[in-house]
Amino acid sequence: MGCTASGVADALRAVAVVVAEHRAELIELDRAIGDGDHGENLNRGFTAVVAALDAKTPETPGAVLKLVATTLISKVGGAAGPLYGTAFLRAATSLGDKSEVDVDAAVAALRAGLEGVQARGKAVAGDKTMVDALLPAVAAAEQAAGTEGADLAAVLTAAADAAAGGYQSTMDMVARKGRASYLGERSAGHLDPGARSTSLLLATLAKAAR
Repeated sequence: MGCTASGVADALRAVAVVVAEHRAELIELDRAIGDGDHGENLNRGFTAVVAALDAKTPETPGAVLKLVATTLISKVGGAAGPLYGTAFLRAATSLGDKSEVDVDAAVAALRAGLEGVQARGKAVAGDKTMVDALLPAVAAAEQAAGTEGADLAAVLTAAADAAAGGYQSTMDMVARKGRASYLGERSAGHLDPGARSTSLLLATLAKAAR
């Protein structure tokens, strides 16, 4: 049993709620090592996503993700808009015109999203970015998908759990990308806001799948 366009749209509406709830936290995390706008930018972007989905929910999961991508790219400032936009766009392309997202399609979309973020931001593991949450998430999803009887909820839950661990691991890292990298060694001892928002997003998608 896969997830249809309306299911994907509902999951993204849930993401918008969670982003709004954690807006202040994301602002504080970003204020410590960045310019403090991550929570505000993401909240504005996902508020616009909900408005776009309410106006017209696309007919396929891939089209839903493409709508999210174009909305985020046009509405979100800073690095988050292009990075999240690229992730959703690559995931949308990976899904093509499938009518439902099954386990294999979800894993391929996650992998495509990660590759999009890395192509756009040039970040690797240990750079103290959203990639530090996404990389272990995709690896965990791929591993879970190979387990007998794994369903979409199990795969996304594995991804979300791994992303949460990846986010926590950014505490001791020295930033090598983005504005945080200007701080050098002083960026250690702070959690990365992009990794946090990534882990929140995946946790929300997993909850929606369950």
